Formats: sequence, structure tokens, C-alpha cells
Amino acid sequence: MYPEKVKRSLEHLSIRKIPIFLWGPPGVGKSSIVAQIAKERGVGFIDLRLSLLDPTDLRGIPFFNANDNSAMWAPASFLPDGSIEEGILFLDELNTAAPMVQASAYQLILDRKIGEYTLPEGWAIVAAGNRESDQGVVFRMASPLANRFVHLEIEVSVEDWQTWAKIFSIDPTIIAFISYRPDALFTFDPSSDKKAFATPRTWEYVNEILLSEPEDDILLDIISGAIGEELAASFLGFKSVAKSLPDIDAILDGSTSEVPNDTAALHILATALTMRINQDTRSNTLDKLLRYTLLLPGEFAVMIVQDLRQREIDLDYINSWGLWVKKFNSLLRP
Repeated sequence: MYPEKVKRSLEHLSIRKIPIFLWGPPGVGKSSIVAQIAKERGVGFIDLRLSLLDPTDLRGIPFFNANDNSAMWAPASFLPDGSIEEGILFLDELNTAAPMVQASAYQLILDRKIGEYTLPEGWAIVAAGNRESDQGVVFRMASPLANRFVHLEIEVSVEDWQTWAKIFSIDPTIIAFISYRPDALFTFDPSSDKKAFATPRTWEYVNEILLSEPEDDILLDIISGAIGEELAASFLGFKSVAKSLPDIDAILDGSTSEVPNDTAALHILATALTMRINQDTRSNTLDKLLRYTLLLPGEFAVMIVQDLRQREIDLDYINSWGLWVKKFNSLLRP
């Protein structure tokens, strides 16, 4: 399933407190999707990396109760204590945890309690892990534990990632590069011994690297450490074209009609223009943008308009919309 469908599925299942296991290769955003759902619902979120825990970390530490001469278990402080009524307990890397830790998690998932601890009624459980085929260090999940989950497998989607990237202000040249080379979003090969490879997570690292403004003589080396040398060189070559782009403000105020000839530059330009538009953009600016797209090759004019329509930017009332439809309507996807 692509991330957008996984997210909608998680929303439905978590509300009903149905345990979910989210499968997927490294770096595709499993934990990010769950955290985003909790944030959008305004509920609590606790992320536990089970591969770092011992069995007693979940069950708690036994202590002597002098009042009745009995042994009791002190619940772990990192588990939900009821102070937040609703939330999602995210058990990440469940199948990389040692079998004894998985057994402790099994009781928590099965009975919603472990030792003296009971999970608050308003909390849902979501677990995640890498697939055995990803060549990570994983332990086969016992069938009784696996049967306690609804299993969802996440796949990489360029369109879903682009939507996310624009919302979170990822560098336009990164978004444009992925549009130009969709294969570059995810290059993980479980049979390869390369340490650096591209995933949605490592492209987010590239964005942070660019924001840090490193010197030119170390930029390639740093980005290579995130996504691999070959892809880093290709991206930086693509990015260098951005320096020749017309001024975005001049396009949106109608003071330039300059159009780049290079395909890579057109990808960057189309992405940069759409990222400057939101629900508050004035109709006059939208009109200037549409008039400028009339000068572009058809596929890039359509790319811009389809992005705006996807974000529910109303274009029907814009003065130049009729001209645009007359020229490019045959290229629009239904």
C-alpha cells in the first residue's frame, strides 16, 4: 500500500483500538506516518524502540511490598500512565527485538496489560518493523503474536512523498529532482553492501544538509554520505541549473517572460512556482502565473496546474483560465 492509503487505514484501525503491524523497508517513513496521525488527532504519542529494551523494561522491576509481604512489579515510567486520555503507543522495530522482549510485548498487545500495568482504555497500539527480505537483523515473529495484528505493508510512492515534501517545505530542487528522476527517491537494494542509499528519510537529511549551508568543497562528500556518491553528483549537477532560473517574484508579478530551455531547469521552475502558491494567494498573482504557463512546454504547464488543483486552489474564476484551458485542456488527466 502507498503511504496515503496506509495513513487512512491506520486512522480507521487506531480509532477502534485494533492492533496494527506496519511492514516496510528502512527509511520509508513508517514512524513518521504514525506520529503525524497522532498529531493531527491531537492525541498522545509514545515511540518505543523495542530493539533497545530488555524484557524487564516492559514488565517492570519487581520489588518487595512490606505491607502484605508480597512481590510487586513497578511499571515502566515510559508507558502511558493515564494522564493523557487518548494516544498511540508505537512499538517500533518489534521484530528486531530479542524473542524475550517480543514475548513481553505479546502480553501487552494481547491483554493490553503486563505485570501490574494496564494500558489506558483510550490508547491504541501500532507496531512496525522491517521485512525479513530487507536483510536486516530480525527475529521471525511467532504466529500467535502475528495473529494479534492487522498487517499493512507500506510501499514508496513518489506522488505521496511530493505532497508531503511540499507541506514540510523540503528544498524545491530536491522535489524537482525527484520529479525529474522518480527512481532516485528509493534506491535501497538488500543485496548491496553500500552503506549510503536514497530513501525518503535520507532525502530529508539532504534537505537539512542544504539548510546548514556547507562549503562547496565538502558539499558533495556530505550528501554522498546520505544518498551515495553517484546520486549525490547527479543531484548537485541538477541543482546547479537552478542558478540560471528566472526570478520567481518577477514571474508572479508579471515583469518577466523568460523561459529556460533546459528540461532540468523547467522541472525546478515548475516546482518552485507551485510552492509559492497557497489558499491565500491573490487572484491577480494566480492570473500572472497562468499567463506565464502559457509560454511553457505543455507538460510543465499541466504539471503546475494539476498540482494547484490537487491542493484545491480554485482557478475557474481567474481571467486567463479560459485561455489556458483552450491551449492545454487536451493534456489534462481526467
